[in-house]
Amino acid sequence: VQLQASGGGLVQAGGSLRLSCVTSVSILTFHPLAWYRQAPGKQRELVASITNGDFRTFADSAKGRFTISRDFPKNTVNLLMRSLKPGDTAVYYCYARTTTPPNEYWGQGTLVTVSS
Repeated sequence: VQLQASGGGLVQAGGSLRLSCVTSVSILTFHPLAWYRQAPGKQRELVASITNGDFRTFADSAKGRFTISRDFPKNTVNLLMRSLKPGDTAVYYCYARTTTPPNEYWGQGTLVTVSS
């Protein structure tokens, strides 16, 4: 199983970015799919997740600004980020978990830099 993340870059505060993570197998394999981020000197933290039942969870910092969605034909999980702030600067990682057997998978990370 491989996860390939893309879409990071440099954006001004207030701007938007869409991150995408393509999985090498059907995204229905995973429960949940999620995006994490790690800022310099900080621990990795959950940004958003989505389950097979389409239940979404967001970090408080992401609520109202970020949207997580799945594209089944493309086996992709997307993170649309709006109203970006300098505090959103981090390496963003996609994450996927299987239950049978239980395994966790991480993408390689994509850097998001928000300038003030």
